[in-house]
Amino acid sequence: MSTLFISHGAPSLVLKPGKTGTMLAELAASLPRPDAILAVSAHWDTQQPRVSATPRPDTIHDFGGFPPAMYAMQYPAPGAPGLARTVVETLAAHDIAAGIDTSRGLDHGVWVPLMLMYPHADIPVAQLSIQSQAGPRAHYQLGQALAGLKTGNVMLLCSGAITHNLHDFFTSDRDAQALDYVSAFSDWMGEKIAAGDVDALLDYRQQAPGGTRAHPHEDHLMPLFVALGAAQGQAIRYQPENTYGILAMDTYVWH
Repeated sequence: MSTLFISHGAPSLVLKPGKTGTMLAELAASLPRPDAILAVSAHWDTQQPRVSATPRPDTIHDFGGFPPAMYAMQYPAPGAPGLARTVVETLAAHDIAAGIDTSRGLDHGVWVPLMLMYPHADIPVAQLSIQSQAGPRAHYQLGQALAGLKTGNVMLLCSGAITHNLHDFFTSDRDAQALDYVSAFSDWMGEKIAAGDVDALLDYRQQAPGGTRAHPHEDHLMPLFVALGAAQGQAIRYQPENTYGILAMDTYVWH
């Protein structure tokens, strides 16, 4: 299966796609079309892993202070209950207990990038939660378990942020110059991912420049570790832009 990590940026990315939106659309067109998508979003954070098995998931508008057009947007992709059950069984085989959620919709960490990649909303989607309190290694192991998923042509789409410190938000200018640590941290991550240095990546808070400033809370980086655990082969890094001075919009793809 194709494995992706996407920095989804602000929810308004769908209104102002910029270089990131163009990159995501072109990327989707270049990849084999999946039969289903398993999405791992930073915006579904639970105590224990849960998988959505809603036949028709709602579009969750889990944000505030954006233009009215944002709240009218819908991404009516079908759910993937069969995939959800397979994910639970696969994780159980690796001694990871996961539950089924039959009411969870798609949060903006999922539908924002998918709206740019697959605007027809015609690919079934199931979502797997993160457990931000569990840390990087647990998510890496979660990804390792998913690497053996035998469900056919399933894309693993992990959505978070390569940098995410909203305390540093200082401007509404989408094209503002990035703070120094944003590029330093994202480039360090890129170098370690290219080198396959998993030990350094798992210890990013101690080893990376600006590690704790880039992620005062770990939720938005946990999907990356799921992708790293599941991925095979060399990563391709896309660096379309930085937004609002604090959000590096890096995307990684493993074929």
